[in-house]
Amino acid sequence: MKLGWAIVAGIVLGAGLAWWAARDEPAPTRRAQADARARAEAAEPPLYRWRDASGQLHVGERPPKGLPYQRVARAPQAGIEVHGDRD
Repeated sequence: MKLGWAIVAGIVLGAGLAWWAARDEPAPTRRAQADARARAEAAEPPLYRWRDASGQLHVGERPPKGLPYQRVARAPQAGIEVHGDRD
């Protein structure tokens, strides 16, 4: 009879371990996502692009006040070559 209980206990223990290993990780909270985004931006802050009243294009590290702007990544997209020595 002891052997039967040992087998049942082994099956229950194995099923519990299988459940524990296969369970999904909890989804990240909005706070965790915001923290991750803030850390990513701190590592590589974005640039801002806008045009002034005369149509002149500006790019800077701080967005303008009162003007529409676009956030631009510092690194170019894959497949785009950037050469600073060309005129």
